[in-house]
Amino acid sequence: MSKIEDFPIPKNDVILRVCKGLTVPYAPVWIMRQAGRYLPEFQAVRKEHDFFEICRTPDLVCEVTLQPIRRFNLDAAIIFSDILVIPQALGMEVVMDPGVGPQLPSCLNTPKDLARLDWSADVKSHLDYFYEAVRLTRHRLEGCVPLIGFAGGPWTIMTYMIEGGGSKTFLKSKRWLYAYPKPSHRLLGLLTRTITDHLVHQVLAGAQLLQASSVSLAWSLSRYYRQGKCIFESHAGVLSSHLFNVFVLPHLRQIYAGVRSRLQNLHGFSADECPPIIMFALGGYYALEEIASVGFEVIGLDWTTDPKWARQVIGPSITLQVSWATFPTI
Repeated sequence: MSKIEDFPIPKNDVILRVCKGLTVPYAPVWIMRQAGRYLPEFQAVRKEHDFFEICRTPDLVCEVTLQPIRRFNLDAAIIFSDILVIPQALGMEVVMDPGVGPQLPSCLNTPKDLARLDWSADVKSHLDYFYEAVRLTRHRLEGCVPLIGFAGGPWTIMTYMIEGGGSKTFLKSKRWLYAYPKPSHRLLGLLTRTITDHLVHQVLAGAQLLQASSVSLAWSLSRYYRQGKCIFESHAGVLSSHLFNVFVLPHLRQIYAGVRSRLQNLHGFSADECPPIIMFALGGYYALEEIASVGFEVIGLDWTTDPKWARQVIGPSITLQVSWATFPTI
């Protein structure tokens, strides 16, 4: 690709070829959280280091990212990190509470709290450790498989910033949309710009595919389920179709257009060199047609969506990616 350093040519490029809609000999497989706590070797690292300490240390990120590649016959590696590095870059504290999950002690309660955010944050500076980890891992993979980067969708990250952690109801976040529509759009706009920057810098650092999500998913791709760069709105399913169209869809359009525009106009990428973008909205089957209208090359489906029905809705030109691991029983 243009404007990035030389990296080893992938020896297994099945997932890259399937991104282009080419026929491949088998369905490439990767696991979104394939570097993580189910591995004993990860647990050994975790005993010695705090979660976000690992995320901020490129050598540790590289080691953890490579662990599942050494153990399993996978077709891609995904960089080890967390979607909540975005609020960290904007000045919010995020801690990983064992047994509970991510916690944001100083969550956003009212629009006045938006003043606490760093509205001029330099993503490249704040998250330089992330991009160094991508660069280092890409080299140490030695081309055995492609490397996936990722980020969270604006609405999904906004819910964490307002709820102060995970939620089953998202009442506070949805209340913001009704009570504070303009501040909500303002916050989503900030997140959209930050996420766009983050995705672009990952590509420049060497990520060959991109994804964003906050849930553990395992993906299987065939020639008509092909993979590329991806935006995941893991909490899209908690919204009505009206709220999705007003508060989520416009910002997803901006990310898609912004990433491609910056790569081409500022960094010398050709249109063909811009990685495909995958959009996965968990529980967002009701908005499938609207999501397809954005231009995403790939749309991810969860267990609630019949792939045959989805194909009828969006037509033949967009790739479908199916996750078997979103089934509640898995």
